[in-house]
Amino acid sequence: MKNIIEICKKIMNVLDILLNNLLLYVIIELLTNDGGVIHVAMPKYITNIDKIEQIPKEEREKLKPITEKYVFRVNDYYLSLIDWNDPNDPIRKLVIPNEGEMREYGRWDASDEDTNYVVPGCQHKYKTTALLLVSEVCGAYCRYCFRKRLFRSDVKEAMADVQPGIDYIRKTPEINNVLLTGGDPLILATKKLRMIIESLREIEHVKIIRIGSKMPVFNPMRIYEDESLLQLIREFSSPEKRIYIMAHVNHPREITKEAKKAFEALHDAGAIVVNQTPVLKGINDDPVVLGELLDKLSWAGVTPYYFFVNRPVAGNSDFVLTLKEVYDIVEQAKARTSGLGKRVRLSMSHTSGKIEILAIENGKAYLKYHQSRDGNYGQFMVLDCPDDATWFDDLPGNEKYWKKPKKKTDQVVSVNELPDHPKKIAQ
Repeated sequence: MKNIIEICKKIMNVLDILLNNLLLYVIIELLTNDGGVIHVAMPKYITNIDKIEQIPKEEREKLKPITEKYVFRVNDYYLSLIDWNDPNDPIRKLVIPNEGEMREYGRWDASDEDTNYVVPGCQHKYKTTALLLVSEVCGAYCRYCFRKRLFRSDVKEAMADVQPGIDYIRKTPEINNVLLTGGDPLILATKKLRMIIESLREIEHVKIIRIGSKMPVFNPMRIYEDESLLQLIREFSSPEKRIYIMAHVNHPREITKEAKKAFEALHDAGAIVVNQTPVLKGINDDPVVLGELLDKLSWAGVTPYYFFVNRPVAGNSDFVLTLKEVYDIVEQAKARTSGLGKRVRLSMSHTSGKIEILAIENGKAYLKYHQSRDGNYGQFMVLDCPDDATWFDDLPGNEKYWKKPKKKTDQVVSVNELPDHPKKIAQ
């Protein structure tokens, strides 16, 4: 009789575990079934600067007008990386507003992306590459973001319905790689991602799918705790047709044990992970810091892909470096790392294309088109480089090499033609 009671207890324990797991599964299904932005690992998100008590109240009051113009969002995991005793902490500067954002500077769309749209939600700037803007939400909002216009309530460039873009890609055989971007695609529910990736994998000429994401460092748990996401990558990243994760790691302190676990999970699932970051004043404009970033990425198996010159985007004045400063910092950083780290390229994502900076010496900028909107790939340029030049447009004679493009569709608003201060920011 005693044995029977013990057996019954064990059966009840097993049933209890099964019921709990079933309940968890049902909750996850309910949260992710609508294609929204909820996922398995959900840190606490904060959109009200008053909720960040580590910032003194007087300072929070000064920052509120900034969050009314430029959207604010962070999560508690990323906030835990900040050293609040250091007012110049680089992680803090990445996500906490600064008063310089209200200074008059730049344009909302500094690279004229409105001219790249072929249908709403889909850009086709370079012959073999299409962009699908699938999300207007991120794990947190970087203060330097070059697409901060997407978070305005009066702008709709990222689309929940990506079918028009997929249809365009299907009928355009020259496109062999597609970048999912936004916003952050990995903020989407995995079921939504699966729908998009399955549709793209049905198109024979699409060989590479790229996912631009900062989630490996904003919320690495979203990656390594979501088996359905990793299974999706396993299914659709093959030796013939790879999935690439275009990570956005700006500073070596973002590469935590959790971030490394996310990188490892992506690698094990068959994705290839590369990194790109702008070089930003006050954040990573130190050759030692940038060299450490190159090393830590390489050690984690993440290819250093691009260093970018900060685009002249509205609100970004505090992050601006001159072209000469950026070039010297990058070269000094590369001198500190191995050949693996030295693979990185320094570029400007200009309206006319990706312009690689080969050298800046004796008042001259030596450049070439690494990508070109007008088919001028490889075009070599030598231009005077004034000491205060921060962008291609600042170089005398640049206008000889490009012309302002025209829009391909009127279905997308040109944000540069809208009022500078939106009435309301979408949260």
